[in-house]
Amino acid sequence: MKPRKTKDLGELNEMELAQSLKEAEETLAKQKFQHALSQLHDTAYLRILRRDIARMRTIIHERQRVK
Repeated sequence: MKPRKTKDLGELNEMELAQSLKEAEETLAKQKFQHALSQLHDTAYLRILRRDIARMRTIIHERQRVK
């Protein structure tokens, strides 16, 4: 999976962004569990998910500061 672009995430509205963040956090939890059981084949995916989550949280935080 490729990382999401900041531009693409910025185009989402608040509800879509919150939903994407929730899904990414759930996926990360599942992937971490698989990694702990040595069942994860692509460990780079963990890094991509963490960075995507950070991007989403940053966008949400920026929008809250503007209000």
